Amino acid sequence: MKCGLEIHVQLKTDSKLFCDCPTNYKDASANTNICPVCLNQPGAKPYPTNEKALENALTIALMLNCKIDQNITYFMRKHYDYPDLPSGYQRTSVPIGYEGDLNGIRIREIHMEEDPGQFKPDFGIVDFNRSGIPLVEIVTEPDMHSPEEAREFLKELIRVLNYSECARGEGTMRADVNISLEGGNRAEIKNINSIKGAYKALKFEMIRQKNLIKRGVEVKQETRAFLESQMITVGMRTKEDADDYRFIPDPDLPPIKIQSNQLDEVAESMPEAPHHKVSRFMKQYKIDEETAKTLTSELELANAYEEVAKSIDPKFSAMWMRDELKRVLTYNKLEFADSQISPNNIIDLLKLLKGKEITTKAGQRIVEQMPKNKKSPKEIAENLGLIGVVKEDEVINAAKQAIKENSEAVEDYKAGKGASLNFLVGQVMRLTRGKADPGETVKILRELLK
Repeated sequence: MKCGLEIHVQLKTDSKLFCDCPTNYKDASANTNICPVCLNQPGAKPYPTNEKALENALTIALMLNCKIDQNITYFMRKHYDYPDLPSGYQRTSVPIGYEGDLNGIRIREIHMEEDPGQFKPDFGIVDFNRSGIPLVEIVTEPDMHSPEEAREFLKELIRVLNYSECARGEGTMRADVNISLEGGNRAEIKNINSIKGAYKALKFEMIRQKNLIKRGVEVKQETRAFLESQMITVGMRTKEDADDYRFIPDPDLPPIKIQSNQLDEVAESMPEAPHHKVSRFMKQYKIDEETAKTLTSELELANAYEEVAKSIDPKFSAMWMRDELKRVLTYNKLEFADSQISPNNIIDLLKLLKGKEITTKAGQRIVEQMPKNKKSPKEIAENLGLIGVVKEDEVINAAKQAIKENSEAVEDYKAGKGASLNFLVGQVMRLTRGKADPGETVKILRELLK
């Protein structure tokens, strides 16, 4: 299987690409964020290209390791007929960036486009609020060889876009998926709007094409639609070539020359890309790749880790944030940015652990209470009665009591059933109200059970 992607994502700007209409189309009543320019009324001419949109596109291109074309950049008219396109053409630029790379997947080109309106065939209406919102289109080479590989690439790309703070993210993503199997033609699946959708569409299309080739039926070069409700693809039309769109330079828009000083300013101000941050975290903080990837899964989480690592041992901080904090965030379906947990909260918790004021088990219980909680970790610990680590003598006494009261578990342990030891540890934790150190408890129990 060979797969290439064409990913469209809206750029973060206050106004549209060629006019001053606002871009908050989701919050506005239908057909209110419009003007003669974005409706392409006769005589209405586009404004010069939105400078912020161009800067955002350059930032994304640089974060994806693209070369930047500093020759004359211009917009072309891409002609096709659809109800959400009143002009009968879409303005799309020549490539701004080219020959990029993201985790071994080559980026063929990056260019800008204007978004069309939204056609709602079930209601028979068109909402033009979205018409003219700036897009960036990222085109890959056909370097992916499985649906899983395409899914991982899209996850990493969305992470880069989130880090860039220049794009609106997966919620506005629309991907066209090109797939072919050896011995068959290429099919393009249009307008998939989620990572899960792209994965499911590829899985279905791979099986469909395999079955056609097995039966000796030719795989047609065509454009297909993905029906998300049924998780299948259906034929739409014969695949177009570039000639079918009758591209011509747009005579109403002046050409653009990207200056070296403009490029330098963008490069200096752009955030560190997540894949570069992973490498730096591994080198700077001496943590493994999996941990670095987890900690950089969100920009806010990565920033919090760096703040915590200034005060607490970086490896100890990484372990707790990777395992316990991420566990709690995942369970609560929260992004770190929405959890209301600050770096100082994490530092306070880790200081309690390092200072032996609480046990590991108590720390886990405290983390579970931290999301959207105004109380400090110490206040949470005090409210739950978790402050304090019991002395070794008390743990030994609790272990002896647990052994005495659970003879069946003791016999099971002696018979080779290792899980019984975990049960006895749990009994000791209960007797000490969670204030015994689990690791020390295991050692004491093993010694007593010899």
